[in-house]
Amino acid sequence: MRQLLSQSLLFLSLTTAAVSVSSCAKDGEGGDGVLLFSVQDDIDLGAKVAAQTDSTYRAKGQLLEPTDSRNRQAYAYLGTVVNKVLNSGKLEHRNDFVWDVKIIKDDATLNAFASPGGHIYVFSGLIKYLDHEDQLAGVLAHEIAHADRRHTSRQLQQQYGIGVLLSLLLGENPNQLAQIAAGLGQLKFSRDFEKEADTYSVIYLSGTDYACDGAAGFFIKTQAAGGGNPPEFLSTHPNPDNRVEAIQAKAAELNCRNKTQSDTNLAGLKAVL
Repeated sequence: MRQLLSQSLLFLSLTTAAVSVSSCAKDGEGGDGVLLFSVQDDIDLGAKVAAQTDSTYRAKGQLLEPTDSRNRQAYAYLGTVVNKVLNSGKLEHRNDFVWDVKIIKDDATLNAFASPGGHIYVFSGLIKYLDHEDQLAGVLAHEIAHADRRHTSRQLQQQYGIGVLLSLLLGENPNQLAQIAAGLGQLKFSRDFEKEADTYSVIYLSGTDYACDGAAGFFIKTQAAGGGNPPEFLSTHPNPDNRVEAIQAKAAELNCRNKTQSDTNLAGLKAVL
């Protein structure tokens, strides 16, 4: 009875909110400023999506399990980089979200993505592609920003609708959950979300010992290599040249570009993958 009551109240509150802001959601590009979910909803939805994502890649034999002793060293190296970003003092939801980062073993894929609630996934192909540790930190900071700024929830709400996400929170619609989890790596964020994630990657890294324009270093590398098909998480809007300029301008504003940081963790991570 208590569960039924709570589900009814959740449905009523979200339905009321949907009616009250439906006109606002039409303003701007995709209604980026409107989010009907609470932080707790982000946490709950993220847990469900992450569990399904884990299951999907586990079934393919691609998920490197953090609990497997064979992967302990890889996660130690990765965790050192991640924790510098998380503990920069710049995150809004540092103490709200779970903040776990998992490796997907796929050397052919240059990608990383975030689910709601702070679950981050990075492909081994991306890790092996990068030259410097501040580039990895910049990429991770970009994805952390998507979760911390709650972009993923907003983009999912826009793409699937509040009703679908509500059904997932209530434990319904497992096929839809599987579809969302499978497509999370190809989720296309709006121009504003990508620009904000770039900006916050600089802000987060400004509180670390990494050069805070690390994400720009990745863009520069892909452009030098021909830039054929950029990964989804650093999509082509805005233009990569403009994004490099914007990242470097923000880094110059914060006076955090010219830092020298060891690449020890990236080198160790590459060696064990």
